[in-house]
Amino acid sequence: MADKKEGKTTSKVPLKKKVEKKVDKATEKEKAEKKVERKMEKVTEKGPEKGLDKVQEAAPEVAEGTAGTEVAGNGATASKATEEFVVEPMELPPFEIIIGERMSPFYFKFQFKNVEYSSGRNKTFLCFLVDVQGSGGEGLRGYLEDEHAGAHAEEAFFQQVLPQYDSALHYMVTWYVSSSPCAACTAKLVEILKARKTMRLTIFSARLFMWEEPEIQVGLKALAAAGCKLRMMKPTDFVYIWDTFVENEDQTFTPWEDCQENYEYYQEKLADILQ
Repeated sequence: MADKKEGKTTSKVPLKKKVEKKVDKATEKEKAEKKVERKMEKVTEKGPEKGLDKVQEAAPEVAEGTAGTEVAGNGATASKATEEFVVEPMELPPFEIIIGERMSPFYFKFQFKNVEYSSGRNKTFLCFLVDVQGSGGEGLRGYLEDEHAGAHAEEAFFQQVLPQYDSALHYMVTWYVSSSPCAACTAKLVEILKARKTMRLTIFSARLFMWEEPEIQVGLKALAAAGCKLRMMKPTDFVYIWDTFVENEDQTFTPWEDCQENYEYYQEKLADILQ
């Protein structure tokens, strides 16, 4: 029995120590919580003042920023308004037709080449011969060029080269052009030929201008019906232009290899249009 009692008493001693340890841990937690509360109180006492200071310092900057954006916005609108009223559209100089007796050999070889696709050839070169029968004076000879930016070369000829007309005289006009007339020019030429009954016009073209377009075909037909002779330039015609209208410096001109072939191609197209 004694052995049992002693066993019970020995088993109770560790329980008391565990309780004491739990109590000690609880007190330590309470002390730690109190320290945290004290720190929090200190922070809350100092925090609002510092927070207010920061807000007060930031507020003017924000106000200044918004004011700056408003000023910038007003300035931008003001500048836009001034641009709308001050800036004026640029006026380009008037279009000028170049007239001369002989052209550059480079222009001739490039602009008059009778290729099928005339890429980069945005000018019209017109070489002219005018023989006025009954006037007793010498005829006219030269060339003019345009850039399709104003009056075309065909119209400019009658404005600057042959503006006057006398019904008592007979005019024989021959053109050698780098490209056949456009629809607008054919319509004007028809009107001129109808008004000038004693004038005969012959046009030799190196290329056909947009010959697939229906309006171009109608214009060429109307021009032929008005009495104008339309021809494509043969290799011999290119040699004649070189000798007569180009600054050749006594050099000879040899037509390019496919000149005859291209002539036949365009001549066939022109014949189909005029039939």
